[in-house]
Amino acid sequence: MKKIVIIGTGAVAAELTSYIEDNNKYVDFQSQIDLLGYIDYDYNIENYWKKYNLQKPVLGDIDTYDFENGVEVLIGISDIKFRNEIINKLKIKGTIFFQFIHHSVIIPDNIELGEGNIIYPFCIIGPNTKIGNFNMITSYSFISHDCIIGDGNFFSTAGIAGRVSIGSNNFFGIRSTVIPHITIGNENLIQAGMIVDKPVKDQTTIFYRYKESIIAVPK
Repeated sequence: MKKIVIIGTGAVAAELTSYIEDNNKYVDFQSQIDLLGYIDYDYNIENYWKKYNLQKPVLGDIDTYDFENGVEVLIGISDIKFRNEIINKLKIKGTIFFQFIHHSVIIPDNIELGEGNIIYPFCIIGPNTKIGNFNMITSYSFISHDCIIGDGNFFSTAGIAGRVSIGSNNFFGIRSTVIPHITIGNENLIQAGMIVDKPVKDQTTIFYRYKESIIAVPK
């Protein structure tokens, strides 16, 4: 059984808690997770920890908490920039990062997977795929065969077709999709529902130029 703490007490931490509790019901004892509690700053306790009624305690804050031997860390933060700041602080402390993959995920043996990745329930990862570190892949996302994924990306129920290359620190909004053979650089924002059918360089936002009006015609 792995002993872990979650960094953060907000919505992502609450989601991870529920997925860990569910996962523990279906895996053997050695694969189960003993969630010891949360690490967060005091000012977030009232706003987040109490709001989500998290049952495990807040153990301390990121700057002062002394991690025990054998305890691994799961990053429960969605904001990419802030998450990277926290990761860098924890690396200085020599922290061991946990990698959470829900038991329902379909993931082949022949992929390369870095550290600290989080893969929510019901995702599909294709064969011969390379995924770097600290990516967050939320429920029902798929990353197809022969993709290369960098570090720190957030996939929000996104679909990545085969042979796509993605850099680092990109945010993919809900139901965004990338067609095959596309290359995407770093620090891009792909807004919800976008279909990326052309290469994207760095620090670019993909969005609808004009708002579309919806006309409802009654029968």
